[in-house]
Amino acid sequence: MKKIITSAILFLLLGCVSAMAQLPSATLKNALGKKVNATSISNDGQPFIVSFFATWCPPCMNELATISKVYDDWRKQTGVKIFSVSVDQPSDEAKVYALFERSNYSYELLLDQEGKFAQAMKVSSIPHMFLFDGKGKLVYTHVGFSNGDEAELLEKIKAAKR
Repeated sequence: MKKIITSAILFLLLGCVSAMAQLPSATLKNALGKKVNATSISNDGQPFIVSFFATWCPPCMNELATISKVYDDWRKQTGVKIFSVSVDQPSDEAKVYALFERSNYSYELLLDQEGKFAQAMKVSSIPHMFLFDGKGKLVYTHVGFSNGDEAELLEKIKAAKR
């Protein structure tokens, strides 16, 4: 009986760990140029978004600019945090930093210069957004961006908060 209980507890614990392990391990660079692992992305129990973009992608630029206008309100309403992950080449690093500085974006910027994080997340087209609930569980994905998509995204964020 003790063996069965121990096995059941171990099964439950492993199930919880695998449910939490939504983000793959990949080395990224943050806005300060420091290496970070993608598994460390979180938001203190609040929903968060991982959004892949590139500076050469017009829909990505539209998404960044459009959501930036409502992002402060979203953070106040839902506590959401957005991690913007650039898939630009290493030679375009200065271009990425300049875009964020010039546009005054308040997203958390991460660089996936080797493309390993995007590959592990099965990103085949950008912009590609992943919404996680406060427990780190993937609850919604969206590829592409058209004006008006931000309204649907806000509803998904609110649902992830529940």
